[in-house]
Amino acid sequence: MKPTLALLMLANLNMIAPARAETVHLYAAGSLRAALTDVAKAYETTNPNKIEAKYGPSGFLRNEIVAGAKAGVFASANMEHPKALYDEHKSGPVVRFARNKLCALVRPGLKVDSTNLLERMLDPNVKLGISTPKADPSGDYAFEVFAKAEKIKPGARTVLENKALQLTGSATSATPPAGLTVYGWHVAAGHADIFLTYCTNAVAAQKENPEQQIVALPDNVAVSADYGLTVVAGAPSAAQQFADFIMSSTGQEILVGHGFTSGK
Repeated sequence: MKPTLALLMLANLNMIAPARAETVHLYAAGSLRAALTDVAKAYETTNPNKIEAKYGPSGFLRNEIVAGAKAGVFASANMEHPKALYDEHKSGPVVRFARNKLCALVRPGLKVDSTNLLERMLDPNVKLGISTPKADPSGDYAFEVFAKAEKIKPGARTVLENKALQLTGSATSATPPAGLTVYGWHVAAGHADIFLTYCTNAVAAQKENPEQQIVALPDNVAVSADYGLTVVAGAPSAAQQFADFIMSSTGQEILVGHGFTSGK
């Protein structure tokens, strides 16, 4: 039986119909919220796919992915968490897509600069805040700072690890009021006199609290942070497409505009 004209027209329409838009579930470190929100917006302006993002401590997000969370792209504040997924055959290869570094966010009035920062952190009267190690890479990087301090002043590592207040990055961490950065809020509320955090976070906190100081870590204790990106196994093809967009010149320019260094 010969196909009718209507059937032929329907077949032609099916051949030229655009592919259905997909949703990419992005799991990303909290320090990437502002930057990757802008990257996602730029991606969506030229692509029918949509990005649904969840931000939080990288260690928590990795555990959720291992437990079966519906993630497509994982953007971590370190290389270790995505590499662990890759080693467990739960994701594809890992690429470094951005770099950051640690800075000290300091309360107004405390006399601190790069030359006396370690002395101030060791001062028993100075409250030192960090993120929670293991759960949040920022806390792991802070412990790296403490390890370097040991080479400068024997005994410093133990003192710093014992006195450091793990104020964010855990399931029980206090939550700041809506619209405030957690680091700036902790310093403004007097929970910490010095908070070791990513420089990008410190800049955001200072915008909310202009009198808060940002102090660069001296070279002998400075720590840089490499951010790793991986596509989760079984994710739709759009996930790889979005990962490629993050690595594109447009994606990298947006990250640099938010204070990161290009990962390329």
